[in-house]
Amino acid sequence: MDSSSTGYELGPGSLKSTGMSEPKLHQTDQYKGWLNKWTNYLKGYQRRWFVLQNGLLSYYRTQAEMAHTCRGTINLANAFIHTEDSCTFVITNGGTQSFHLRASSEVERQKWVTALELAKAKAIQILESDSDDDENQPDKTELVNTVNALNARFGDLSTCYDLIVKQGAAFQRALNEHEQIDSAADSTSKIKAINERATLFRIASNAMLNACSQYLKLAQNLGKRWQKLLQNEHEQRLKLEEMVEQLAKQQASLEKQARKSLHAVNSPIMENDTVPQSSDEDEFFEAVEHQVEEFSVALPYDKTHRRTGSGVSIDSLDQVLEPQSSSESDGEDNTKEARVVCAKSESSPKRTTSKDGAKCSHRRNASQDKNRQSSISESSIGQRPRVRRKAILERPNYSLNLWSIMKNCIGKELSKIPMPVNFNEPLSMLQRLTEDFEYSECLDQAARCELSAEQMAYVAAFTISSYSTTTNRTSKPFNPLLGETYECDRTDDYGWRALAEQVSHHPPMCAQYTEGRGWRLWQEFTMMSKFRGKYLQIIPMGISHLEFTKTGDHYTWRKVTTTVHNIIVGRLWVDNHGEMDITNHTTGDKCHLKYSAYSYFSRETPRKVTGVVTNSSGKAQWVLTGTWDDKMEGAQVINVDESKGKPVFETGPHRYVWKRRPPPNGSERMYYFTQLALELNEPEENVASTDSRNRPDQRLMEDGRWEEANKVKVMLEDKQRMARRRREAEAEASLSQGREYVGYEPIWFKKETDKITGNLIHMYKGNYWEYKDKQDWSMCPDIYLSSEELAAFKIS
Repeated sequence: MDSSSTGYELGPGSLKSTGMSEPKLHQTDQYKGWLNKWTNYLKGYQRRWFVLQNGLLSYYRTQAEMAHTCRGTINLANAFIHTEDSCTFVITNGGTQSFHLRASSEVERQKWVTALELAKAKAIQILESDSDDDENQPDKTELVNTVNALNARFGDLSTCYDLIVKQGAAFQRALNEHEQIDSAADSTSKIKAINERATLFRIASNAMLNACSQYLKLAQNLGKRWQKLLQNEHEQRLKLEEMVEQLAKQQASLEKQARKSLHAVNSPIMENDTVPQSSDEDEFFEAVEHQVEEFSVALPYDKTHRRTGSGVSIDSLDQVLEPQSSSESDGEDNTKEARVVCAKSESSPKRTTSKDGAKCSHRRNASQDKNRQSSISESSIGQRPRVRRKAILERPNYSLNLWSIMKNCIGKELSKIPMPVNFNEPLSMLQRLTEDFEYSECLDQAARCELSAEQMAYVAAFTISSYSTTTNRTSKPFNPLLGETYECDRTDDYGWRALAEQVSHHPPMCAQYTEGRGWRLWQEFTMMSKFRGKYLQIIPMGISHLEFTKTGDHYTWRKVTTTVHNIIVGRLWVDNHGEMDITNHTTGDKCHLKYSAYSYFSRETPRKVTGVVTNSSGKAQWVLTGTWDDKMEGAQVINVDESKGKPVFETGPHRYVWKRRPPPNGSERMYYFTQLALELNEPEENVASTDSRNRPDQRLMEDGRWEEANKVKVMLEDKQRMARRRREAEAEASLSQGREYVGYEPIWFKKETDKITGNLIHMYKGNYWEYKDKQDWSMCPDIYLSSEELAAFKIS
């Protein structure tokens, strides 16, 4: 055995060190040595230097890297260790991290496994000792982890048992073979083999004893923990019973006081009548007798440190996400809240007048909600709305064989692995962005409002409505090719037209510009994605800008985090959560929205959204409540009571500011598309050659020809890579010749400094529709496949 490769050598009697300090496993937490680690299919196993210390296993390329660069670390406290063969073992912590390691021999592997199990046991002991003082009730995750820990210990026992049986049989076999040997030379070699087998058997026996001790200790500790939890649950139940009893008594007292108050108001007070006196315990808010609904809204953060739920700093919009921020708000919740009390009176509250004394009398009437398409913009007077399709081909029921996909990926570079269209829907990301304007009537209504606070309420409703289409949309849109565009002219029915272009490929970025009835909106969309094992987080990074042409009010906001759950196992479902700040940079008004994360253990309404609109001085003007998948209601704040510490907003009656329209019939068989989504990819003449409607793989998928779509998708991606390499070669040639190289520039957008944030953003040049009228698409790049290229692969 080559002891120099591991830094130690194994003897029959003890564990000795060579080339480093003695790794006494029971006196020190540090253990070092060389192991081979699996990297990828191209490089296979690579030799790495591993260090086990304080319950953490870290690795480096060389020993010299220990001073400055750690290549990876895994915490053994919640890790699972199992062996695969005589030299290979795997360490994983539930899917997010996995180390596939290989030792040079079975003895070396067993030494590492033993050291890892000891370190893991010590780390678990530290965690358990810390948790003994924790009086909080366990959640479902803790119970699941407990069961998993017991199962892991039992699995370790089973593994050690199998190992003892195997090593014992080998040891017995070696002894039998030695008894049958006659010559002394053969006897010497057999004795050496017997010593090695004896050593392996002793190591396996020690590991079995250690595993039994750990299992027993874990079971005893968990038994004590569960006894404490049971006692705590019993005490909590008694407290709840006392609380319910007190609430029942208080309710009876309140009902009695209310009857006395009504009797005193309705009947004349005689000389001998006594008026009931109120005590400190009978304390009422002024609006309680009119109260029909109560809820809480999140207030904006302190100006010194304001961040959205996804970790984005609002005061410095040009800053990126903090790596350690989480949109799930797993840590302490320091959000300030206010209580909202809605009055029962059916009459509208007294409305606040604007500076010139005019009252805002705009209301959403029934005709606007029922027949959105009856309102036609001034620019489209005389035009009849185009008859558009009502359905597409139903999604084929193709089974997805993950093994066949993985098998085809062996030996390929990660960037060249094509994802099949089975994961997609027949829309590009540019078209998906256009779906934000499904409920553009919210912006039309906002443009007609005279009061800035009411306008902000409708703008907030529009930002929320863009998430209503994501409820069941678990398929991903096609990634746009560099230079791909999408136009959507809906001035005949919705009253707006939009243009989007993929302006960058690394990192992927889309730019979009939309103009409607009295408003224009532009935005950049780029994102960060984080795969957490069980779910995938999509964190938007771009900023949306909205400007109303009549007043010049300029709004900005960032989108919240979207999480796709059950990526590995189970049915996929989507949740949107975090906090969003909408700012009117003209008047100083702000709207703070809170998207509550869905939880099985929460009593709150699923997909709940609440918000408060404040003016430039921070005074509440409007409150919003509802869900992002159904409807939003808004009410004007008519009184603010801060005498109780926690602000209480008394509002007038609530009214709808947005309500979701029901999906078309059979939408569950058509990718859960809304009516607008069904129309987005409908073939249209006279569009640019780079338009998403002309993308062949997307069109083939919509037509149900998925196998051909997969082939064309690979061809398009190869063509895009060739174009990128050509640009890189041109850049290198220009650099070698001392010439300045101008990289790729978008066709319809250009970079400008944003006057609000001071950042460089892609702004619309304003010339697309003029070129469309002339049908001049000569400047558009060739990004798709020609009919000859498709015919070569027998694709029509």
